[in-house]
Amino acid sequence: MSYFVTGATGFLGRHLLQNLLKRCGKTDKIYALVRKGSVAKLDRLVEHLGVIDGVIVPVVGDLTKPKLGLTPANLRMLSGKVRHFFHLAAIYDVTADEASNVQVNVEGTRHAIELATAIKAGCFHHTSSIAAAGNYNGVFREDMFDEASGLDHPYFRTKHDSEGLVRKDCKIPFRIYRPAIVVGHSQTGEIDKIDGPYYFFTLIKKMRQTLPSWMPTVGIEGSRINLVPVDYVVAAMDHIAHKSGLDGGCFQLVDPEPLRVGAMLNTFARAAHAPEMTMRIDSRMFAVIPPMVRGAIANLPPIKRFSTQLLKDLGIPRDALKYANQPTRYDNRETERALRGSKIKLPALETYAWRLWDYWERHLDPELFIDHSLEGRVKGRVVMITGGSAGIGKATAMKVAAAKGKVIIVARGQDELAAAKVEIEQAGGHCFTYSADLTDLKSCDELIKSVLADHGHVDVLVNNAGRSIRRSIALSYDRFHDYERTMQLNYFGSLRLIMGLLPKMTERKRGHIINISSIGVLASSPRFSAYVASKAALDAFSRCAQSEFSDSNISFTTVNMPLVRTAMIAPTKMYESVPTLSPEEAADLIVKAIIERPSRVATRMGIFAGALNALAPKAYEVIMNTAFTLFPDSAAAKGSKGREEAASSEQIAFASLMRGVHW
Repeated sequence: MSYFVTGATGFLGRHLLQNLLKRCGKTDKIYALVRKGSVAKLDRLVEHLGVIDGVIVPVVGDLTKPKLGLTPANLRMLSGKVRHFFHLAAIYDVTADEASNVQVNVEGTRHAIELATAIKAGCFHHTSSIAAAGNYNGVFREDMFDEASGLDHPYFRTKHDSEGLVRKDCKIPFRIYRPAIVVGHSQTGEIDKIDGPYYFFTLIKKMRQTLPSWMPTVGIEGSRINLVPVDYVVAAMDHIAHKSGLDGGCFQLVDPEPLRVGAMLNTFARAAHAPEMTMRIDSRMFAVIPPMVRGAIANLPPIKRFSTQLLKDLGIPRDALKYANQPTRYDNRETERALRGSKIKLPALETYAWRLWDYWERHLDPELFIDHSLEGRVKGRVVMITGGSAGIGKATAMKVAAAKGKVIIVARGQDELAAAKVEIEQAGGHCFTYSADLTDLKSCDELIKSVLADHGHVDVLVNNAGRSIRRSIALSYDRFHDYERTMQLNYFGSLRLIMGLLPKMTERKRGHIINISSIGVLASSPRFSAYVASKAALDAFSRCAQSEFSDSNISFTTVNMPLVRTAMIAPTKMYESVPTLSPEEAADLIVKAIIERPSRVATRMGIFAGALNALAPKAYEVIMNTAFTLFPDSAAAKGSKGREEAASSEQIAFASLMRGVHW
């Protein structure tokens, strides 16, 4: 008993081969259609399967040609020898254009039928799809075909049309299989491309990175989405294909009780240890809005641009959203009858979702294929870091220089700059130093003029230089200059550099501005009103600037830095006993900003504090007032020279709970 398989090297095909091989006797063959350029791919598959030479025979052909482009010699070789002809080759991609869908799905099926008829194959097994039902509103049975509706999408229409060719033109016995959305192997998680629910995995991963797993979130609820693992599909096809008395039948390989979109996403969220969408908004509620109105709103330029960018950031094709509102339910009684007694059962998604997630995260996550190296971003580029002679700035400069970037460090002290330059160059980097007082706007202007004259432009500006003051407002009534000093350096100095470098960035259509802010802006830290206000001003400017320069390839990133062990916090002895980052760990956050160019880099605690403040401001106010009472002003803030007491166990515990927040 020999087989002919199109699409043998594809996802369904290679799993089906494993099943068919178990049925092959000593003289049986599996003839696999491959393009001329894919013979080596089949050879690798044969080697991977550990097949004895000669069992799987490559047949060079082309789906787009009559009789699949086989030579007369091949036709003679196959004539009368093929008992089962499996036609799996097709486009399984809702994002493919119409011409490609027609050429492969429709014309490819026509040519496969021609070949199967010419070689007198025993049975033609056609792999269709539940897409052949289109957007039928109701239960689509296995004996239904002409009732399909809503076939305006190229993929749905061509899957329906190709199945129609089999029903109308195939003169030899045939069987049709309509799998649901095929996901990875339920035992290994293996899959070869991102499709269906996998489009939403990036969103789930971003939620996991941003929020703690126990935090409830708002999501969507839509219609039921039908998923089946590849091992179930090929096992069912293999069994049904070899069972007598089923010619002319259509078998829907589906989940009879599929999950709704929201429940499905939550299943994968649990598998990923990401927060679940506790409150789910049913997308069908928007159906009350007339389609003409919905279309007009969706096509407004600002709405369209925003939605396009959002979907792009999440890696979700617009066509994939069609799954969320698909109204069709699928009956599979014929399939269940055919599988009775076979022990082939559809596993529940909950039992293998973790395998699908694990395989995606290890092999298919788009971030795996992005150059995440710092060198890829800064090699040969000019990176200017203020406050670069010590602490976070110097640690960042060391990392950028090691990645072959042209580092410019800026600070007031020439001796400190010289020492930092020596350290960077001894480590093999290149460093340029500029002395400037960033509280003096004239000095800022001279710095910009000198840097542009020497280097022509700046690719990345890191506004790291800053001043922090820890003093309660009650002790600041007669210290208005504290607010002026912090604002002068943290806001106006940084802003002057940005305004001086932006014109050249705009001209070159390239640039990245990173502003080192504070977790205190998100947490509204008490006793840091002067510092937090100055950083918040810079944050607000960045948000406004992002909207103005997003189409100019100029990025603005705010890094809400947690508490870092630097000279800035040294006067507050209590900080010696609470969790802090080292300058090198803080520099890693800046490196992350340089590589990924996000709008914000923040710790989970910072994001949680900001979210809690927005959702329950009065409750958050109580928490922060407790902290204000628990952590008193330092002796220096009070203007005395008394010795500070060591941090109490209560202070250490609270600081550990609110890790990284300034107290």
